[in-house]
Amino acid sequence: MSGQVHLYSGDGKGKTSAAVGLALRAKGHGFRVWFVQFLKSGQSSELKRMETLGIHVISGQSIDKFSIAMSAEEKEAVRKENNERLAYVRNMADAGEIDLLVLDEAIGTAFGAGLLDVDQLMDFVEHKPEALELVLTGRDPSKKLADLVDYHSEIRMVRHPYVTKGLTSRPGIEY
Repeated sequence: MSGQVHLYSGDGKGKTSAAVGLALRAKGHGFRVWFVQFLKSGQSSELKRMETLGIHVISGQSIDKFSIAMSAEEKEAVRKENNERLAYVRNMADAGEIDLLVLDEAIGTAFGAGLLDVDQLMDFVEHKPEALELVLTGRDPSKKLADLVDYHSEIRMVRHPYVTKGLTSRPGIEY
């Protein structure tokens, strides 16, 4: 089976949720699924449930701040950590250990926040193992990346209570 590249992008809520759904579907068919997050705390409730189902989860970061609040030194530390994370999962994928790999928020981390090496990410997308199903999420993908993928779903925010009502994130809904 030839693996495809999926991209869930945009400013709307639901990119990670779509990737979680695909990961669960693939696991239900016996795929070896890895779900790797960038720029997230690792505290979302779905991660624990996915692990109990046998999905390999890598999440969390050593500095728990939004990128705009990080010092230059903190940004460099997170960038190094993220590049090492990507190199590790790429090695596992290249070794044939993964059937479906989700790189959640890799796009925003690489292209928007500059906390993941864009060239390293693009090289992986362009040279992924033939059978690997690869899923990327995040905001503002480059045109080059958007042109490379096989599936591209854009999730657009029409209305969100963060903006319209000033609500904060709610357990079970946003995390």
